[in-house]
Amino acid sequence: MTTIRRFCCNDLLRFAPVNFDHLTETFNMSFYMTYLARWPDYFHVAEAPGSKIMGYIMGKVEGQGESWHGHVTAVTVATEYRRQQLAKKLMNLLEDISDKIDKAYFVDLFVRASNTPAIKMYEKLGYVIYRRVLRYYSGEEDGLDMRKALSRDVEKKSIIPLKRPVTPDELEYD
Repeated sequence: MTTIRRFCCNDLLRFAPVNFDHLTETFNMSFYMTYLARWPDYFHVAEAPGSKIMGYIMGKVEGQGESWHGHVTAVTVATEYRRQQLAKKLMNLLEDISDKIDKAYFVDLFVRASNTPAIKMYEKLGYVIYRRVLRYYSGEEDGLDMRKALSRDVEKKSIIPLKRPVTPDELEYD
């Protein structure tokens, strides 16, 4: 049976095997610690019997006004646990927290334009491509900013796609 629980400090020493996928962005330890300290409600791990980490989601809430939103910084599932809808469960959890607790307008995420399986999964979860970000990944590969409107965005304004691509320096960061 899978257990989904909040990520804790000890997990930082046990989750490296989940990050082996070449499409998974990895960060330095202080980056993970910052998320754990600032946005603990947005950092969860899926655990198999025997305490083996199956996957995790890490995110935050940011923005102002109608740009107030949940953000998926990373979601990944170990290869041997894929095709069990684990990513969907983790995404739904982050969306629920963004919607019901933080009253966000939308959830967004960035994905490599070449990562077709992930794009298709996000589309099945209700995400749309909001904009293309040129050379977002290491100045080489384009990224797609995908969004899903939440209940507060009644008119779905947050997901109206931009008509032109943007560059990383045009992104708003909090």
